[in-house]
Amino acid sequence: KKSFSFDKVHGIDSSQLDLYNASCSGLVAQFVDGFNVTIFAYGQTSSGKTYTMGSSNTAETPEKDLGIIPRVVNQVMDLIKIKQAVDPNISFTVRCTFLEIYQEQVRDLLMPGEKEISIREDRNGSVTVSGIHEEPVHSARHLFRCLERGGVERTTGDTKMHQQSSRSHAVFTLILEQRLDATKIVGMETDQETWGSSSHSHASRLLRCSKLHLVDLAGSERVKRTGAEGVRLKESVKINSGLLALGNVISVLGEMQDSAAATGSVSTTHVPYRDSKLTRLLQNSLGGNAKTLMLACVSPCDEDYEETINTLKLDDLVLFVFVDACDCSWSCNQLTDYQLKNNRYADRARKIQNKPVINTIDFQVQKLNFGN
Repeated sequence: KKSFSFDKVHGIDSSQLDLYNASCSGLVAQFVDGFNVTIFAYGQTSSGKTYTMGSSNTAETPEKDLGIIPRVVNQVMDLIKIKQAVDPNISFTVRCTFLEIYQEQVRDLLMPGEKEISIREDRNGSVTVSGIHEEPVHSARHLFRCLERGGVERTTGDTKMHQQSSRSHAVFTLILEQRLDATKIVGMETDQETWGSSSHSHASRLLRCSKLHLVDLAGSERVKRTGAEGVRLKESVKINSGLLALGNVISVLGEMQDSAAATGSVSTTHVPYRDSKLTRLLQNSLGGNAKTLMLACVSPCDEDYEETINTLKLDDLVLFVFVDACDCSWSCNQLTDYQLKNNRYADRARKIQNKPVINTIDFQVQKLNFGN
């Protein structure tokens, strides 16, 4: 017998709120505490990724249909209010970016144009996107407007499987900076000791910066089923090559963990992050400084069985959620126990060991008690 293992399984009867509370809420709280977090959905075309992530939600979207992104926005703003009420000495700055990777080109969805956008690595080894517009935001409503604005610009198209198929990988990012008065923290240097001044400036405060990436991947496609031709065919090739690169990175990282466990030494195997813009952008989320949640979105239709198995083979990262989703316009049957139990893939992705830390300038301060 063969089987797959997951941290959680959400069936067809699970609501958007059930999924969020069970798998995302805790990660968002850790993001506000200073950890980098990544949440992304993977699966075949028309399996419910955009619906689950909520990257196309608008102000008119019913509450029960709100996806992960708008719920994240509300929770982040609520947590900031709570922390500011507990300690007014903490100041918060929130910025957001919204980009898409279309045919291996990075495009700014908030400020579209012909400007050059590149993915680079800074001197600390963190991957950054240069040339992207970072929008300062002050409320949940402002963040919703940014989401709507970028959603309109995202590249979509019709195929035989989906009338509004996403033709790009979309990444909505929240950047949270927290400035904490160093004089309020036992053991921290004061203004005068650090900067030679007794004035309380922004430079005198400990800066904590965390990022939350919310990724809506384009779906894997089979040309014979989507009927892609011309531009759509070129898009399919780029989409599938990016997802293949993602699978290769996960596989290599899993093998490295196997090797390290067997030999007791750190493996020096090359990880092909640079094979695609997608894996380059997610480098910190895969084996780096981040807490990562991957949602595998599958269709319960019998005719999608083969694609479902390919999705399950990617398996889980730090957390892995199996989402059983279907288009309400389809006549779908649930996957049988036989189908789920008679397939297996080595749990390589589960073995990936990210190294998340609180992102402060002074790394001696790994945990701060906001109430003191």
